[in-house]
Formats: sequence, C-alpha cells, structure tokens
Amino acid sequence: EVQLVESGGGLVQAGGSLRLSCAASGFAFDDYAIGWFRQAPGKEREIVSCMSMRDGSTYYPDSVKARFAISSDNAKNTVDLQMNSLKPEDTAVYYCAAEVIPTGFGFTAREMGALKGYSYWGQGTRVTVSS
Repeated sequence: EVQLVESGGGLVQAGGSLRLSCAASGFAFDDYAIGWFRQAPGKEREIVSCMSMRDGSTYYPDSVKARFAISSDNAKNTVDLQMNSLKPEDTAVYYCAAEVIPTGFGFTAREMGALKGYSYWGQGTRVTVSS
C-alpha cells in the first residue's frame, strides 16, 4: 500500500521557518518524483517544489525560489521541505505527492514539476504564517 505522510506544519510568524517532512512507503522510491504542493483557501493547488529521486534534480517556482529547499534521504524514503523567510501568503495546506518518472524521456524535476496529475498524495499538513 502506498503511503505518504506529511508532518511538521504549524503556526509561525512572518519571517520564520518551518521544516516539513514526507515519509513515503509502498513504492519504488528511486523511480519517482516527489512534489510538494500547497493549497490556500479559495485558491488552486500549486506546486512549491519537486525533486527527482532518480537524479536528484530539483525544481522551484519563482514564488518560493531562494526561500524553500527540498532534500531527501533515499535510505529512509523521506523528503523534507525547509521553508525560510515565510510570508503570510505562504499560509496553506501543504501536501506531498509522488509520481513515477517516465523512462526514456530524460525527465528531470523541472518536467515532473509541471505535471498536475500526481498519482499518490498525502493527507496534508497545515502551515499558518501570521503577520
């Protein structure tokens, strides 16, 4: 059974930091990309980071680049998202998701980050940034 379990959300003041963690199980971790997404009330879900477990490449949209950092421990099948310099607009429910990386196309995290339909999702963890 595939499981993705997020942890680490909470309440933080603007300018502060949080570290989210995603524990994955039930699939061939090294063949997947793990994405961190977020959804704020009334807004569409958006990606905030992606990492290819195959080649270690990473992707960040401009909105979080230089503030967020994704990392993995392939031995433990965990993917962390370090979030620094948090802003009130970062308030959202954060989800990790997994999608198998197609073979033969040379997909990196950039291509995987553009996908919308990830196959597996965690339950989400809430991040609230107060002003």
